Amino acid sequence: MRHGKKFNHLGRKAAHRKAMLANMACSLIEHKRIKTTLAKAKALRVYIEPLITKSKNDTTHSRRVVFSYLKQKDAITELFGDISSKIAERNGGYTRILKLSNRMGDNAQMSLIELVDYNSEYSTNITKTKKARRRGGKKTSPDSVSDVDIPLAEVVEETPAAEVVEETPAAEVVEETPAAEVVEKADNSKTDDKEKS
Repeated sequence: MRHGKKFNHLGRKAAHRKAMLANMACSLIEHKRIKTTLAKAKALRVYIEPLITKSKNDTTHSRRVVFSYLKQKDAITELFGDISSKIAERNGGYTRILKLSNRMGDNAQMSLIELVDYNSEYSTNITKTKKARRRGGKKTSPDSVSDVDIPLAEVVEETPAAEVVEETPAAEVVEETPAAEVVEKADNSKTDDKEKS
């Protein structure tokens, strides 16, 4: 019976499961993102996040503890070198799981697990300030509080409306497709056909 056993056994014995998670963790450290099933990705997140936290303290003891889990020297070097310097300010949540479509063979839910600090598409440098407001409380004017730190003048300079209008003037469009000449040519061709017959 499995009373009180809360983690996913993934259909494997303990030794097989530990070896698989160690290999997946080393692959994640090496490639920064791997594609796997959703159940394995969730199990890997629980497995690797304490090891990444341990890598913040670069001592011989912490290296030996992490090596007892991963068992690959190259992964340890990468983890304690490049990765630990990138995640130094982060207090947790080092990985992100993105759900993908189901696998064709067995319809298993697939996912992409990646290290958060290595994906530039999702990381933003824009910080939003939240307004604390209660019901019926005093409302602030929109001039005094800004939601985004980007000044409005920079946005206007990036997309000037005057240049867009100058690039495609309406007069040129009319000259390119004169509707009056097309109608006159069609009328002339009809009258020519009537005269010939």
